[in-house]
Order: sequence, then C-alpha cells, then structure tokens
Amino acid sequence: MQNRYACAPEHVKTMDTTELRERFLIEDLFQPGEVSLVYSHQDRIIVGGAVPTDGPLTLPVPAELRATNFCDRRELGIVNVGADADVTVDGTTYTIQNKGCLYVGRGAGAITFAAPGRFYLFSAPAHTSYPTVLVQPGEGDQRHLGEAATSNVRTLNRYIHPDGIRSAQISMGVTQLAEGSMWNTMPAHTHDRRMEAYLYFDVADDARVVHLMGQPEETRHLIVGNEQAVISPSWSIHSGVGTRAYTFVWAMAGENQDFDDMDHRTITQLR
Repeated sequence: MQNRYACAPEHVKTMDTTELRERFLIEDLFQPGEVSLVYSHQDRIIVGGAVPTDGPLTLPVPAELRATNFCDRRELGIVNVGADADVTVDGTTYTIQNKGCLYVGRGAGAITFAAPGRFYLFSAPAHTSYPTVLVQPGEGDQRHLGEAATSNVRTLNRYIHPDGIRSAQISMGVTQLAEGSMWNTMPAHTHDRRMEAYLYFDVADDARVVHLMGQPEETRHLIVGNEQAVISPSWSIHSGVGTRAYTFVWAMAGENQDFDDMDHRTITQLR
C-alpha cells in the first residue's frame, strides 16, 4: 500500500509539476490481477483499484491498518468502472453493473472481486456500522446539471449520501458528461469540512482531463488520463475540463455529509 502525506497550501504553491503529480495524482491504480491501495493522510482515506483476471481477488488487509479484516474499523464504497461483475461480502454475492455502486459497512469480513469487473475503491474510518447495500445505475438520486452554452451538460448520480445509502462519513457518486461537454464543477468550490477524491474514467486513449486544484487564488493543474485518480484536500478546488467528454467517480469523507455544504467561488475570483 502506497502512503501519501497531507500537504499544506503554502507547500503546494512551491511544487513543480513532478512533485504535484507525486503528491496528488494516482496514475497506476488499475493493475491486471492485483488490488492496488493508496493511503492518504487527508482524513485517513484509502483509494484503491481491483482488476481480477484469472480468478477472484481478495481485498487484502495491509499491515498498516493493524486489523484482522479491512473493514474492522472502516467502511468502503465500490464503483464498478468495467463490465458487470460480482463482489462477494461475507459469502453474499452482489452483481454490480457498470457505474453501479456497492456500500460495505464497518465490521464486514472477507471481500472478493470477480472478473471481468474493474473496481474502484474508496474507504474511510467509520464510528458505527451500516448494512451493505447495492445500487445500480439510475437507481440513486439523479441531478441533471449544466447547459450546452457553458459546455457542462452532465448527469450527477448520488449513491452514498444521507438520503440514499447511509454511511458513517462517506459520500460517493458518479457524474457523466454529455457528448460535447467538457467542464465539471465550474464555477468551483471548496468544502473545509471534508476532502474529496476524483477518479476519471471513460477517457479516450488520445484524450486528457485538465484537473484544476489548489487554493482559489493560487491554482495549479494536473493532466490526467483514463482511470487515474486525484486526491483533493479540503482547502483545494477540484474542477476539470477535458479534451472531450468523460465520466468521474467523486467520493468524500469528513465531518459533514451535507452535499450542498460548499464554499462557492466565482470564476472571476480564480487565479
């Protein structure tokens, strides 16, 4: 399991491209036949990717967790970015469709992943337990946002949230941009009470997403490819524009799960 330490905004504004990418971009999350995990000290979240091939993969329990099972003190959100496939939790099998989501609560035991899925994982500490719940694409809360004039027509699917799948602190969903739209989350915002991670996918091989980050008055950018993730501190904006349409998983952890708890910034405030 990789380890990523938290960074202060004063440090980030001194970073060059290489250091920014090393600190905040996860480029190699999906490796065939492996479960890859990255531990971030931003709210102690874990981001992961599971790509089963010849046989099922079991979610490992890294030594750094000092636990018997991965979810002894944690909860877990799983989004399938590949073909429909099974995830088994404590002997119960759930078939997750492409862009579907499975929530696994604190206290769960063995978790296995089956081909041909490509599973994105987001985990955070949990103070209590909620039941394991599956939600398929279109079954969660949907918001249709944006307009063609601003190139940001998109459908936001909320899966894990206080009025949907209950959790201790995770919020999670999938946003899909319409063809011809490139912008997400612009005008930008921050939310000091929770961090966020983005996984960009459905990005064409010859396309990229320019992910904007940093304090609103001191922005930086990352050039992001398909199935790459970005760790976003609570003080950072998190917005992006692609060379063509794309989809992304957003996941948050922190002390307030109210989706609309944001500190908005106007476009003219950005630097």
